[in-house]
Amino acid sequence: MLVGLNPLLRGDLLAALDRMGHGDILVIADANFPAHRLSTTGVHDLPGIDAPTVAAAVLTVFPIDAAEPVTLMTCPAGRQPVQLELLRASGDPSSERVEEVDRHDFYRLAAEAAVVVQSGETRPYGNLLIRKAGITT
Repeated sequence: MLVGLNPLLRGDLLAALDRMGHGDILVIADANFPAHRLSTTGVHDLPGIDAPTVAAAVLTVFPIDAAEPVTLMTCPAGRQPVQLELLRASGDPSSERVEEVDRHDFYRLAAEAAVVVQSGETRPYGNLLIRKAGITT
């Protein structure tokens, strides 16, 4: 067991996040997201865990690229509570750092993801796409 890590972060997922490079895409997906159909790199399943909790855990070790927006799937009824929770988990970025794209564009972007983490989130529109920052020393 490692210390100082969120217990949701286990071997294969940690290794996949570590292998990602600057600009690579990470998707936190809800339970209804077609992750296994879209992903070419494999899906890391965290069933029973809501998407904001998954995002908060992953983002303890994952640097977000500040030059790129975080991406949500547009909901015709407006931004949903789960989406606001996902934004808070990602550091509550200002509105200029958040983009919303329609479902098909979100799927197209997600198909390019280096890592997809599928949560057990049952609320619709519980999906977040973020890009990894480069680390400078």
